[in-house]
Amino acid sequence: MVSTGADGKIGINFADGTSFNLSSNARMALTEFVYEPNGKSNSSLLSLTKGTFTFVAGNIAKTGDMKVDTPVATMGIRGTTPRIEISDDGAVKFATLIEEGKSKLTKKRGGSTAPEQEIDHKFNLNICRGC
Repeated sequence: MVSTGADGKIGINFADGTSFNLSSNARMALTEFVYEPNGKSNSSLLSLTKGTFTFVAGNIAKTGDMKVDTPVATMGIRGTTPRIEISDDGAVKFATLIEEGKSKLTKKRGGSTAPEQEIDHKFNLNICRGC
């Protein structure tokens, strides 16, 4: 269990390369974490109950089964950069963020490009891998 107080925040780096930031007044439980660098049965389950969380998904999301549980849904993460905000009243907001240095266009097979889904740019993603 990880929780932060009114004036706290924390950044966590996991062995698979996942980086997690928790805001003030946040609460997260790491229920499961199985990671072998060359394994195909990697898995993790994070339960978020309160606060704001931003993270960059690591190798478990790409080679295994990464799940994030919230009060309203369980999300399967496959290699993205989400921001999840859980208010005191239980409302949950989810946004997909763009990592610094990443293109805003995604390539499709055949070489064409398509715009990425609309992103709420008011969030400041500042996650450090390997700090």
